[in-house]
Amino acid sequence: MRALIIRNVVAGVVAGVAVAVLAGAGVVAKAAPAEVKVVPFEVSGELPIYPKALYRYGAVSVSVRKLEARLIQLKVLDKRYLDNEYGTMTRAAVKKFQQSKGIPPLGYVDQNTWDKLLAVTKEPTQTELYPPVPVVDGRKLDSRCATGVALCIDKTTRKLRYVVDGVVKMQMDVRFGAVKTATREGGFTVGWKSRNHVSKLYDSPMPFAMFFSGGQAVHYSSDFAARGYNGGSHGCVNVRDLGKIKILFDQVHVGDKVIVYRS
Repeated sequence: MRALIIRNVVAGVVAGVAVAVLAGAGVVAKAAPAEVKVVPFEVSGELPIYPKALYRYGAVSVSVRKLEARLIQLKVLDKRYLDNEYGTMTRAAVKKFQQSKGIPPLGYVDQNTWDKLLAVTKEPTQTELYPPVPVVDGRKLDSRCATGVALCIDKTTRKLRYVVDGVVKMQMDVRFGAVKTATREGGFTVGWKSRNHVSKLYDSPMPFAMFFSGGQAVHYSSDFAARGYNGGSHGCVNVRDLGKIKILFDQVHVGDKVIVYRS
């Protein structure tokens, strides 16, 4: 070991002398290239190959509706989500079905998932695909109120109907916003609830508020109870029956549909 160290020192001294001589002669010495270590690329397993998707998140079609109807038959998807759109809840239902069949829960429908789904469900009927729209007082409710849980609010008849799977459970009078603060129409969901809410904008009480579109909510209005349709809201859906809205508030959950329309 000692001899090896001596040889290395001697070699270093000789190399130093050689460099000095070359420099004195006007020759620029180039340093020996550093040793390059080649590190081999290591693969820790094969890359997965995913099967082709037949239906996936974001798809919108009648075929998706048929898929949803089959998932509803298996009770892994609620009827309220029968809507032609492969959304979050449809994806969750597909994952649940895949897990029950020992399929990797990819969340989209490939051929294997589709074949297994066909094997345990039947062809959806027209009624399953398009449940009949409830008729109340000779008027059809909006078709979006036919499935799931919905606050079905008709501006024409000035009625709010609490509908569960096409069955009207409660009905009450409502009042809407004035021309400049009109109540928005369309399909919404209950975003949040506040039992003893007070409006910061108008400094007015909004008890039993169920918000569905920004600051617009279904709530009890003492003004509506006192003045009837002589007044108007700032965009909210006013209810004048305190007893009914107390019951309704406890029945409605965040995520339930709110459909505001004209019949």
